[in-house]
Amino acid sequence: MDSDGTQDARGTHASPVPRPAGPPEVPAMPPRPPRAPGTPPLPDGSAFLTWLRAPRPDAAPGVWRFGHRPRPAEEPEEIPTRQLLSGALIAFLVGWLIWSLLQNGYLGTWWWVPFDLIVPDAWRGGDSDLGETGTFVVYQGYELLVALGIMVGAARLGRWGEVWRRFVTPRFRRPEAQETRTTPEDDPAQWNELRAAGAADAAERLTADARTGLMRDVDHARILRAWQGVRTGRHSLATFTGAVLKDGAAACLHPSGERDLPARLARHDLVTGQVRLGTTVDDARNPYAYRGTGLALGPDLLGTSLVAVGPAGSGKTGTVVRPLAESLCLHALAGRAAVVVVGAAGAGLGPADAYDVVVRIGNQESEYDLDLYGGSTDPDEAAAVLAEALVGDLADPHPGSDSRRSTTVLAQLLGPFRAVHGRFPSVPELRQLLDGAPGPFAALRQGLHEAGQESLLRELDARERQMGQPGDVGGVLGDRVALLDRPAFAGFFDTSGQSRPFTLKALDHPVRVRIDLPQRGHADASKMLARLVLAQFTASVAVREDRSLFACLLLDDATGVVTPEAVRGIQRLRSGNAGVVLTLRTLDDVARPLRGPLLGATGCRMALSGLTPWDGQDFAEVWGKEWTEARDVTDRQIIAETPAGKAVHMLRRVITGKAPTARAVTVRQVERERWSASELAHGVPAGHAVLSLTDVKGEHAPPLLVDLRG
Repeated sequence: MDSDGTQDARGTHASPVPRPAGPPEVPAMPPRPPRAPGTPPLPDGSAFLTWLRAPRPDAAPGVWRFGHRPRPAEEPEEIPTRQLLSGALIAFLVGWLIWSLLQNGYLGTWWWVPFDLIVPDAWRGGDSDLGETGTFVVYQGYELLVALGIMVGAARLGRWGEVWRRFVTPRFRRPEAQETRTTPEDDPAQWNELRAAGAADAAERLTADARTGLMRDVDHARILRAWQGVRTGRHSLATFTGAVLKDGAAACLHPSGERDLPARLARHDLVTGQVRLGTTVDDARNPYAYRGTGLALGPDLLGTSLVAVGPAGSGKTGTVVRPLAESLCLHALAGRAAVVVVGAAGAGLGPADAYDVVVRIGNQESEYDLDLYGGSTDPDEAAAVLAEALVGDLADPHPGSDSRRSTTVLAQLLGPFRAVHGRFPSVPELRQLLDGAPGPFAALRQGLHEAGQESLLRELDARERQMGQPGDVGGVLGDRVALLDRPAFAGFFDTSGQSRPFTLKALDHPVRVRIDLPQRGHADASKMLARLVLAQFTASVAVREDRSLFACLLLDDATGVVTPEAVRGIQRLRSGNAGVVLTLRTLDDVARPLRGPLLGATGCRMALSGLTPWDGQDFAEVWGKEWTEARDVTDRQIIAETPAGKAVHMLRRVITGKAPTARAVTVRQVERERWSASELAHGVPAGHAVLSLTDVKGEHAPPLLVDLRG
């Protein structure tokens, strides 16, 4: 069934990757990858059902919802531990003393008055109708009631209930485990929505597969995605039902035929779409509702884009990019997302088997190539994207600037060349045209004459007149293209149809792509290619037909990538159900006029440990200030006026070694920075980060101190 997100994700290449002959048989499931806690084991159907039925209450942005226990928004006033325990002990001793005094008659016999009024006379004495044993039970029972009354009073005075909740209950509480009682009406394993729509047979098949352990979390998410296509009218109910009855949990497979990743390192919950990155620290600087909760991200937050800043070794790749890439690849297998991961070769962005397409630029063994023109057939569109990649970093860094002159120069060459050859020029051909080589220009002119393309001839004439003139950017463009015209890239960026170029036009499908950039010896070319991918991504997602598919670009090390046009493109991604994740070693890698706009264009901002004070200042400014309560404590020495008072003060000084003082506390409201530059630079422990979040609905979370190792 070609349901939402199950079309051929690789059919946009020159030579599509062959699809498997058929979906794998349900009993012959692929080997299970290692699983982190929170993901359901496959062989045991009960374990999968327990995972599926686990509570996932609504929570604030960024809270790991799997098994979450909501907390109050404000921290309740808590009695100090020492005071609480001492009060409980004193209350117990007082209760024991009262009971002992009553038992020994030191307080009289008044407490027996209720017994005398209630108990019949026939029940008293050894010769009563109850006998000696019954009389003993009556008297002992009354004493027990009195003792219980004293204990209840002592418990209330000593706050024994709070002692139990704070020190005893947590020892018996299992983390992320709650009793999951469900009724058939609200049981997600029953697929009641399918039953209500008339697909009871399909619902029974899916329920049976879940109970027997044939279903996994990716299957559940993928079938839900296909069902959404039925609800929106994209596919028919009969087609969906037929696919489910035929293949069960393996229905509506991803074009790769895979139902899971080779391995998982992070904790995922595909019901909520979240991946857990760490734990919010139980710190006074964090809101009380977030303290001690899991910190997780999903498409609802990545849709506003994320920028993470931290020095080398702070964990940007291992604790941020890798888990997010893994999560989005799972979403792609479920037909929910398309992901492009860009980084240096060997950066640890996941195994090649976890991706549908792996482009190794500069590696002659790479199976795929990168389309330099983004799959476009419009010379003006291709020129705009290519100009951004070549000289976008040389444009005026002011947000209002553009690179129209470079776009015009490229369009003057790409249009005539495509009209003559039916394709865009390769890298060597484009370099020759930008350098003004007479042979290629003459051949291009001759071809335009023969084709009768008079308007394009005027474009070519205009390009020839501008060559060598002051302010002409053709020479700069030629120098930048020369960075790609190297022996290491000889087999890449081919436009003759001899290679298998990948184009970001494929983001209409749930494709998983990894692009490895050549860092050693080609740092400038890598930055240029990263700008090219970002420009093609922002241009492609804006014209997608199916925007229900979330598209995300993960760019590990965005040094030299942030340009005025890139910032404008990032601002437009949210409306197209897309987002980017950028990592930087320092904000100094971004031009000063663009730092504020970049932090303003991204809804999620992360400052990792080891940040410089200058970077911390930029984050402190964008996070702003908040009203907080300041307490000023003043100790004032007490002056005794009488001889007795002076004697008492002298005695206190001898015992304590300090003069008697009176403490005055002043409470006032002040406005302070949420996180200061100094705190960000020196107060974030290793392996931690400060992260603020905004989701696509506009809800936001203030800066949170997060332990990325938890």
